[in-house]
Amino acid sequence: MDLAMIWAGLIAFAVLAYVVLDGFDLGVGMLFAVERDPKMRDLMVHSIAPVWDGNETWLVLGGGGLFAVFPLAYATILPALYPAIIGMLLALVFRGVAFEFRVRAGNKRLWDIAFGVGSGLAGFCQGLTLGGLLQGIRVEHRAYAGGWWDWLTGFTVLCGVAVVIGYALLGACWLIWRTEGELQQRCRGYARWLGVMTFVLTGVVSLWTPLLHARFAARWFGWPGVLLTSPVPVLLAGLAWLFWRGLVKGEVGPFLCALGWFVLGFAGLGISLFPLIVPPDITIWDAAGPDSSLRFLLAGTVVLVPLILGYTGYSYWLFRGKVRLPAGH
Repeated sequence: MDLAMIWAGLIAFAVLAYVVLDGFDLGVGMLFAVERDPKMRDLMVHSIAPVWDGNETWLVLGGGGLFAVFPLAYATILPALYPAIIGMLLALVFRGVAFEFRVRAGNKRLWDIAFGVGSGLAGFCQGLTLGGLLQGIRVEHRAYAGGWWDWLTGFTVLCGVAVVIGYALLGACWLIWRTEGELQQRCRGYARWLGVMTFVLTGVVSLWTPLLHARFAARWFGWPGVLLTSPVPVLLAGLAWLFWRGLVKGEVGPFLCALGWFVLGFAGLGISLFPLIVPPDITIWDAAGPDSSLRFLLAGTVVLVPLILGYTGYSYWLFRGKVRLPAGH
C-alpha cells in the first residue's frame, strides 16, 4: 500500500469536511453581525447550537494528521503562515467563548460583537492560509527560508475575501433551509448577492491560480491535463443554474448547491497541487514520515473516522427540522 497517498487522502477529506461543515456555521456568525433583531439573532444561534462544536473536530483531525504523518510539511507550513494560523485560532477561541457566554450574559452586545468578528476573522485567516500555501513557500535545506510577512500578497487577500463571502453564502443557505418566515426571506436576499459575489470571486481566484506556477498552468491548460480539469468549470456553471432556480422556492437545494461549489473548488485545488503538499517543490512522499509510523497511526484512524462520521450524522439527524422561537440552547 502507498501509505503516504492514503494519508494524503484522509487529511484532504478531513479538511474538506471541516470547510463544508464549519463553513456554514462561520457564515451564520458573519450574518449574525448584520442582523439587528435580537430574536432573530437568537434563532440564528439556535440553528447551529447542536452541531457547531462537533464540526471543528475535522480541523483537529486535519491539523493533527499533518503533524503526525507529514512532519516536514507541518514544520514548513506553520513557520511560513504563523500570523494567519494564529489569527484563525484566536478568532475561533473568541467565537467559541462568545457563543457560550452570550446565552447567560445580561448585556449580550459585547458577546454578539465577539461572535460576529470572530466568525469573520476566522474565515478570512483561513483564506489567507490557503492563498499563502498556493502561492508557494520558500524552502532551503528542508526548512522555511522566507520572511515573517512573505505570505501577505494581493492573491492571499483575495483568497481571504473569497472564503469569507463563500462562508457567508453557506450560512445564508443554511438559514434558508433551517428557518422560516421573515428571517428565511431575508436570507434568500442575502444569498442572491452572496451567490453572485462567490461565483465571480471563484472565477478570479481560479484564473489567477495557474499564473502562480508553471506547473499549475500546465496542469490546467496543457494536454492531456485539460481533459481532467475542463469538467470543473462546466459543473460549476451547472450548479450555479440549479442554485438560482432553487432560490425561488427551494429550501435545501440552495444549500446543497453551495456545498457543491466548495467541493468543486476543493477538487480544483487538488488538481492544481497533486502531488505537491508544499508548493512549489515538496511532494507528499518527500514530507511523509516513516512507514512504520504511518501504519501505526492508520490503525487508530480506521476506528476513529467512522466514529466521527457516525456521531456527526446522528447529531444532524437528531436535530433536523425547522428552528423556531422560543428555542433552547
